[in-house]
Amino acid sequence: MQNEDFIVTRDKNPWGVKFTVKGRVNSTNADGLQFRLEKALKDGEVNIVLNMRQVDFLSSTGIRVLLKTYKDASKTGVKFAIEQPSENVRNVLGMVALDELLIV
Repeated sequence: MQNEDFIVTRDKNPWGVKFTVKGRVNSTNADGLQFRLEKALKDGEVNIVLNMRQVDFLSSTGIRVLLKTYKDASKTGVKFAIEQPSENVRNVLGMVALDELLIV
């Protein structure tokens, strides 16, 4: 999934799946990210990692997607985590007290 400001790539591994996100996560594209994450849950993945090292901006809509995915994953015993958050992502998640919950 991509447009000029937003790219999501998927890497399937024996332990689960990793999505790498690049660009801005905002109200324009957060639904696309949510669709990919929900599909991974429906496909039975047991570990879902979201690499956000190259994310420049995370909107409230993006936060909602992350929190919803975490809650849905937790209900079924799936591990969902964010790795290598950019400084902006770390700051935003820290402001809403989700950094310790989501970041590995």
